[in-house]
Amino acid sequence: MRALVLLLMLWAGGAGAACRQALALGLDVSGSVDAVEYRLQLDGLAGALEDPGVVAAFAALPEAPVAFAVYEWSGPQAQRLLVDWVMISGAADVAAVAARLRRVERLGSDPSTALGAAKRFGEGLLASQAGCWRRVLDISGDGLSNTGPHPRAVRPDGIVINGLVIGAEGDTGVLGSLWAYYKAYVVQGPETFIETASGFADFQEAMVRKLKKELQVLVVSAR
Repeated sequence: MRALVLLLMLWAGGAGAACRQALALGLDVSGSVDAVEYRLQLDGLAGALEDPGVVAAFAALPEAPVAFAVYEWSGPQAQRLLVDWVMISGAADVAAVAARLRRVERLGSDPSTALGAAKRFGEGLLASQAGCWRRVLDISGDGLSNTGPHPRAVRPDGIVINGLVIGAEGDTGVLGSLWAYYKAYVVQGPETFIETASGFADFQEAMVRKLKKELQVLVVSAR
């Protein structure tokens, strides 16, 4: 899969305070996700953020940091913001977010899977970050939508949506079907992609790969 390259133009005199990308992550906590898998997601995301390559990607352009937010989702009205928008420009910011994620405890949630509603919630989050040069929504999940608006009906303008699909360990058929579903109905925008995890135990490594792709920056200076 071709790596994502974000081309940013920095004009003479500097761009001033800026946000190069707003990145919102939505994590599936529906009924198919048990307590162990829930912890693998949250701790896996924390560990992925602390990966040296990911930290370096966040720090690649400190004068234009990344706005970062995390939420969890399940049913049509069941979304919870875990990390509100925070600017990340280096290791200290990453460490603070990772520590917060490791302290999160699971609450009771709707057992259903509402991917369309998850997309709509992420769209609302990103609407507050219109000043960022690029806005990206990332939806992680292990199943098809079974309630709420169909994900194909939620197509927000000006937002790139990527996916991370989580299969059942050892069952490549499930993973392939889920990948095709996300490709058809969930992801959108230029250079969009879908990362795969063979199971929740593989979530951290898949998240590392995904974040490195999303945060790659090619900086071009011009006069």
